[in-house]
Amino acid sequence: MRAEGGEGMKYTIGATAALLLSSAPLLAGGIERAPQSLGILFEQGNYVELGFGGVNPTVRGRDVAGFATGDVAQGYGFFNLGYKHQFNDNLSAAIIIEQPFGADLLYPLATEGGSPVLGGTRVEVNSTTYTGLLRYKFENNFSVHGGIRASQADGGVSLDGLGYATTAGYDLELAKEWGFGYVLGAAYEVPEIAARVSLTYNSPVEHDFEMTESGGPLPITFVDDYKVKTPRSWTLEGQTGIAPDTLLFGSIRWVKWSEFKVDNLLFPIATPTGQIPLVELEDTTTYTIGVGRKFTENWSGAVSFHYEASEDGPISPLAPTDGRKGVSLAAIYTMDSLKITTGVSYVKLGDADLGVGESGNKRYVGRTDDNDAIGVGIKVGYSF
Repeated sequence: MRAEGGEGMKYTIGATAALLLSSAPLLAGGIERAPQSLGILFEQGNYVELGFGGVNPTVRGRDVAGFATGDVAQGYGFFNLGYKHQFNDNLSAAIIIEQPFGADLLYPLATEGGSPVLGGTRVEVNSTTYTGLLRYKFENNFSVHGGIRASQADGGVSLDGLGYATTAGYDLELAKEWGFGYVLGAAYEVPEIAARVSLTYNSPVEHDFEMTESGGPLPITFVDDYKVKTPRSWTLEGQTGIAPDTLLFGSIRWVKWSEFKVDNLLFPIATPTGQIPLVELEDTTTYTIGVGRKFTENWSGAVSFHYEASEDGPISPLAPTDGRKGVSLAAIYTMDSLKITTGVSYVKLGDADLGVGESGNKRYVGRTDDNDAIGVGIKVGYSF
């Protein structure tokens, strides 16, 4: 790949890769909606970007009694804002605002054409993170990056329907609260062929939520503070030129969802044979691979594919899909210092058996199948 083509790929298609990696994980493992990519750190010079879009998921199935659940997944919008400042040839900084975690599920009541086994069950999670980063590039093409992440989150959970037995009618509200964590990583680049590989660690972020619990087996309303951690993760991202104006890119992302627990007064519930948690999620590994191409001085495009394996056994109705396969398309229009990227993603969400009860011994209450999600996004970037 010629050197001048490599530089073009690094600063044009590379941004397409970053957009795809940030918008493609629609309803990924756990409650993840974006992989917290730090691609903005590798933009040239000073750079600012604004992204926004929407996702329309469809998640439906039947309960153990044969009743249709109705569509339980609600559509949502998202945004992200980033600014990168280049102090000198070696030192740069960035500020990123995004919404990496979220959930919005509601099982319609039986009186509304939904399920008597799960109807009324719902989960809502809202979060916004603010990340401040520094990057130092050494003369040998190695660089290190790191910083502080602050997250503001709130949410709520309701358990209802015959499937939840003694906990039916339980309601939990989590008041808006801040939590803090950190980011560490390193990268190596070969500018002549637009090659880069980076590894980033995101620490857990711990929130001390004020929780209000009522209903179910609780005779009165309880209010107290309890800690909740969002999970740690590792992200390996890479790209390289494979032909003039053609880039291969991809990522591997591992998230330790098993440490995401919501413990409080009622949960976990102790039983003679184990414990019943409120939330129980499995660790996930998500793979992405794609190809980008610069067609003209103004137009570039990319396609990427995404895969996340499914887990064995019943999973919680609060996260009612298991694994995914997806494809994303993006187009970039570049004019002088302005760059406009448009992306669309289609994700086939994995079928799942739903269960409630003790860890490792859940009682089957239903199944979701033939589910998917479509998302569109646009990102406007400006270099100066």
